[in-house]
Amino acid sequence: MSSLAPKTSPDPARPSRLAGLAGLANNPAFRSALVQLLVFAAVVAGLIWVVSTTADNLKRAGISSGFGFLGQTAGFEISQTLIEYSRSSTYARVFWVGLLNTLLVSVISITASTLIGFVVGVLRLSSNWLVSSLAAAYIGLIRNIPLLLQILFWYIAILMPLPGPRQSYSLWETFFLCNRGVILPRPEFHPGSWLILAFALLAVLAVIALVLWSRRRQRLTGQRFPTFAASLGLLAVLPLLGASLAGFPLTWVIPELRGFNFQGGMTLLPELIALILALTLYTAGFIAENVRAGIQSVDRGQEEAAAALGLRPGTIMRLVVIPQAMRVIIPPLTSQHLTLVKNSSLAVVIGYPDLISVFAGTTLNQTGQAVEIIAMTMLFYLTVSLLISLFMNWYNKRMALKER
Repeated sequence: MSSLAPKTSPDPARPSRLAGLAGLANNPAFRSALVQLLVFAAVVAGLIWVVSTTADNLKRAGISSGFGFLGQTAGFEISQTLIEYSRSSTYARVFWVGLLNTLLVSVISITASTLIGFVVGVLRLSSNWLVSSLAAAYIGLIRNIPLLLQILFWYIAILMPLPGPRQSYSLWETFFLCNRGVILPRPEFHPGSWLILAFALLAVLAVIALVLWSRRRQRLTGQRFPTFAASLGLLAVLPLLGASLAGFPLTWVIPELRGFNFQGGMTLLPELIALILALTLYTAGFIAENVRAGIQSVDRGQEEAAAALGLRPGTIMRLVVIPQAMRVIIPPLTSQHLTLVKNSSLAVVIGYPDLISVFAGTTLNQTGQAVEIIAMTMLFYLTVSLLISLFMNWYNKRMALKER
């Protein structure tokens, strides 16, 4: 007996859908996008779990959260401030004071360590045995002693034993060195000083224009222009011209010893000096090795060809070797700069008022806002590191060889 139910015919679209799914599964681009989407979702879910768990823990511990504490009065002194600050200032002001102190140490140390590292790296390859040996000894000594010990050495063994203000070392009764630090004359600006700043800015712009023009001139004619000497002249003459037009509205306050300390002038704290010396010399040792490796990566035939054209050794190094070596030097140089910024947090061991000391230390202890303060401190270091990386990557692309 045959069934009366009508027979269903197979869906003609089903095989095509299965074939489409199989095609997506075998598509490398689709699989890659799917994996990235799953990883991103897992990271977001993890972050949400961490934030919610932290918020619940803070709530159970009775700890208030938020950034309202930044408007409260700090109530403590800071030994070095680049902006106006007093005990009645807020914790937000403390953050900016610590941030600027950290940037001050980082900028000075990065600049000085790069210059010293380049000089030592070149001297390391000198044909003079004594010079090369001294450079090698410096690199071997500095790189193999922990940075923390070097900071303590400069602070405890060198700067702290210096005589007091009454027995300080003096240079022309204007500059003084004692256990309070280095005391220098302080500039005092009067009305009209903006003209000096305006001409100084004009000098910087003029130097940039001069460098671009001289490069274009050399590329078109092959003739070199004394750019360095001309730039120094512009940087010296234009601000002086602005000061002359404004009637020299700038005076210097000379420090004087009154009682047990100096009055007037400005003081570079021994903590600041020790930290800059240690960071600079330590990082310069690593940069010197990077420079040596970059120079040795340049084919020896380049130097021989330049020498055959009659160029002097210094000119060969400056115009032929160093430009080609930079593409090898810059990537590890970027890492050294990033490491230096993070190493500046060791300032807390000698009491220098950097961001870690005054904000992630004193402010955190007084307010108990650990999550917010640590997050702000981490965000600062992350931002500075990313900006340095962006700049160095841009510079690396400019120095890279252009291949056709």
